[in-house]
Amino acid sequence: MFDHVQAFFQPSSVSEALKLIQTYKGARVLAGATDITPQAQRSTKFLVDVTRLGLDYIRRERDGYAIGACATMGAVENNAKLRALANGILPLALSTCGSIQLRNLATIGGNLANASPAADSATPLLALDATVTMQSSRGKKTLPLEKFFAGPHRTALDHALLIEIFIPDPKPHSGWSFQKLGRTETDISLVNVAAGVALDKSGKVIAARLALGTVAPVPMRAHAAETLLVGRKIDDAVLTTVADRIRQAVKPISDHRASAEYRREMVAVMAVRALQEAATRSGGAR
Repeated sequence: MFDHVQAFFQPSSVSEALKLIQTYKGARVLAGATDITPQAQRSTKFLVDVTRLGLDYIRRERDGYAIGACATMGAVENNAKLRALANGILPLALSTCGSIQLRNLATIGGNLANASPAADSATPLLALDATVTMQSSRGKKTLPLEKFFAGPHRTALDHALLIEIFIPDPKPHSGWSFQKLGRTETDISLVNVAAGVALDKSGKVIAARLALGTVAPVPMRAHAAETLLVGRKIDDAVLTTVADRIRQAVKPISDHRASAEYRREMVAVMAVRALQEAATRSGGAR
């Protein structure tokens, strides 16, 4: 499978890894190798393994949680503090991503850096207003996750390394939901949706987050739908309007898994379901 690879490197520091990436043009970075193995691109001549850089941490920092890019999906899924954060939306999403064996190899940074429109980690992190930190020879740069994705399998990395994901603490009295539609429980998403809402004492929305996967070239935030929700109660009329806005905003494709029309309709259904569950989990009117 990798008979075309000329060199395999295992740097022990971020600076060493960056030097290798700059020296060997076109080198592929790998951690769990669960994406690069099935792709097996014959143009890849050099591999840089980043699992020895100390980037596998999960820790409390400032007003949120920092996750090293090499933390495995399994580690995030089973972390008690993250399971308690935002109704466990991120661990829940990761628990649907392939087998246990795969999740014990695959890293959260790798899932993001692969930039698949169907990445199951992307939508909950988008809904949670996560940021990502990259490091290059010019230093570190932090940006919203939404600006990290540039297209299918394209990111803002540009010879930099993704080193950390940061999740800020959610607003008080907020509820969260992740919904996924796949051909099997752990198959790649046909569509996936992450939602979060915070309500005031009267049950009106004071903040809303809605992220959609597999319905555009990149995982996306449904900003128009979020704006529509603020200041209103989540009732049937509002949800019908939100569903219409989502159908208008998405740009799905047809492939061997599902048609564009099916994805467009089902992402609206899943978004409504996610918003309803998030509202219930927020406690409703208090």
